[in-house]
Amino acid sequence: MAFVYALVLIVSVLVAAYARRRRELCLRDKAQLRPGTSSRGEREKTDENTKSELTSTIEPLRDFDWQVTRPLKLRPFKPTYNITMAIQATTPSELILMDSNYLSRVTARRQIVWKHTSAVHGAIPSGHAPIRELYSYLLGSYLPTRYPTMFELIPDVNSQKTTTFRNKVTRVDSPLHPAPSDPLEMLRILGETVEDDMFLLLRDPDSASNGNGNGGGEHRAVAFVCCHPSGFAPAGKLGKRLAEIHVPVPAYEKIGASMERYFARLEAGRGVKRMNWSIQTHPNLYAPSGNHVHVGEEVEEEKAVDVENSRFRVELQTLTRLPETQAILFSFKTYLYPLEDIKAEGLGPQLADAIEGLKAGNAPGMWVYKGGVRWGRAICEYLRE
Repeated sequence: MAFVYALVLIVSVLVAAYARRRRELCLRDKAQLRPGTSSRGEREKTDENTKSELTSTIEPLRDFDWQVTRPLKLRPFKPTYNITMAIQATTPSELILMDSNYLSRVTARRQIVWKHTSAVHGAIPSGHAPIRELYSYLLGSYLPTRYPTMFELIPDVNSQKTTTFRNKVTRVDSPLHPAPSDPLEMLRILGETVEDDMFLLLRDPDSASNGNGNGGGEHRAVAFVCCHPSGFAPAGKLGKRLAEIHVPVPAYEKIGASMERYFARLEAGRGVKRMNWSIQTHPNLYAPSGNHVHVGEEVEEEKAVDVENSRFRVELQTLTRLPETQAILFSFKTYLYPLEDIKAEGLGPQLADAIEGLKAGNAPGMWVYKGGVRWGRAICEYLRE
């Protein structure tokens, strides 16, 4: 009898081991369906399912009133500045946020695109397909579903097929089916419809890993529309890889490899967000120069700083993968807060500590790069008054 019990025990162990191995193989097979590793047929099936899931998980805000919705109050500063990815999970519904600044912001963006043209939107050939996918998703699905009080789809009278996207706030109609043939026209429409700036990135299959640790190519900026740059020329980023884009950023090498690995693993439908803050001594959203100090620039401390026009600037950044082209959408909405608002909240000393904390942490070069060497003393004195 003991022999039978032992035999049963051995068989049970073998069966459990076999079942565990089967589960491991299934998980491995599912992992192989991630971007860049599946067969074309499986990829197309997975992408179609993900696309449907993205649309179905958008939560409509049926009674949303943008005119009374106050902008988010973001205060992401800490006493010591450390360069990290600092990402948080987000949902497909939270991709675009609307508030009472909407109409004034998109009206100003229209003027920026008209005045600066190729400086604020552009693409290389590999970015054309991702632009079309993004245009179709935002105008054809996301915006009219999420914000039905602001946007709607208009069907053709004869065919009853949806052909037009209507912005009920600006009273501007945009073609949807068929969409504009010119990718730059689609970027222009996107830039004038939402106030978020957008960069599209594709993984470069022809580049070596260059030590990024992910065994594949790096991500390259293939298209952009950016009307609210802070201290950089958006057109100068087009066609560059992540490491090249971030050359001016102090200590970027501490997170560069991690960013590449994370970008490679990011799945459609699983977006993330993060925040980045800075100080500027003017109220302008369009600031391609002046906010940052780059290597080799002569720097002098500003003796007189206009604190009334100075702003605490925050970018709420998101990362999302598009299911069809597998492009990554890097988007960000910019918030500007008068320094007097920070003081009124009783947070003046904390922000002053955070500004001085740019010298500490794992990226002390941020003190110069973010301009603290120019305005730091004056701004901190004001915040602590």
